[in-house]
Amino acid sequence: MAVENQTDNGLLISVIIPAYNYAETLPRAVESVMAQLHEISAELIVIDDGSQDSTPEVIGELLVAHQGRFRAIRKANGGAASARNCGVDEAKGEYLIFLDADDAMAPGALSAFKQHLDENPESRMVIGGHRAILGNGKSRDHLPAALSVDPLTRLRDYLLDKRIALSNGACAMHREVFSHGKYPERFRSAEDIPVFSQVLANYHCTILARPMANIYKHEDSLRHQFSHAKAGGLALVDEVFSPQRLGVEFQTLKKPFYVQRCLSLLRSSYNAGDFEAARRYCLLAIKKDWCVLAKGSYVRKFLRLLVR
Repeated sequence: MAVENQTDNGLLISVIIPAYNYAETLPRAVESVMAQLHEISAELIVIDDGSQDSTPEVIGELLVAHQGRFRAIRKANGGAASARNCGVDEAKGEYLIFLDADDAMAPGALSAFKQHLDENPESRMVIGGHRAILGNGKSRDHLPAALSVDPLTRLRDYLLDKRIALSNGACAMHREVFSHGKYPERFRSAEDIPVFSQVLANYHCTILARPMANIYKHEDSLRHQFSHAKAGGLALVDEVFSPQRLGVEFQTLKKPFYVQRCLSLLRSSYNAGDFEAARRYCLLAIKKDWCVLAKGSYVRKFLRLLVR
């Protein structure tokens, strides 16, 4: 699907914050962007995805406090993918940053993105690092490693070997990358994997090895809810490897990613106490590739499941 170029107004970056029932943390996210919005040619858009708490009132207060300095859009609830796609359609910047409403942009991030893009104008995704902040206040910086120049290796490093870790709020993506597809709205978790995959496979990407976002870890985050992962299930594999997103040369990774997805869902099911689902995913993984029995940790889980 074609994405219209909307960069004639000269905006370099659009920061998009999707929000659903994040009244408590949204001000932190918004203020972290507003504090540096003046430093470069950029805009902020908050997408209220049909919140049922006091998020609309909080947005109203922020609009008054920062009169005319950012836009807010309210839409019917459709999930994070739907909110991000709304941001893609509404944004006027050349590059898009999707900052979660419970996270924050690191100080100086926008200026750092600009400097990097000035030096690397061919980049279509800038991969920054992030600072993970735990509930007890402790933090740890996660910085990206060097990227392979081979697109197939890059995709393998991301999907299978986990050598590439991507955080939405720490990455800036050129709007051109969405010509291969936007965020799949039928998924309520892992909806960013198909987009990140198509960018790594099809576009020039660069590394910015410094924390660009503060990512706050908490147990009730949607990203950690097994129910959403189970709902998406193995359909995610077909979405990631759809011909629109990934060409024939990348399809060799589909089978191992299917197996890995089964094992990931097995682990999540087991930890959530859904043992029937865990059995099913384990058997599907073995059916696709019996070599998974050589993975000791999963064998032990499987054996425990058999005797339950």
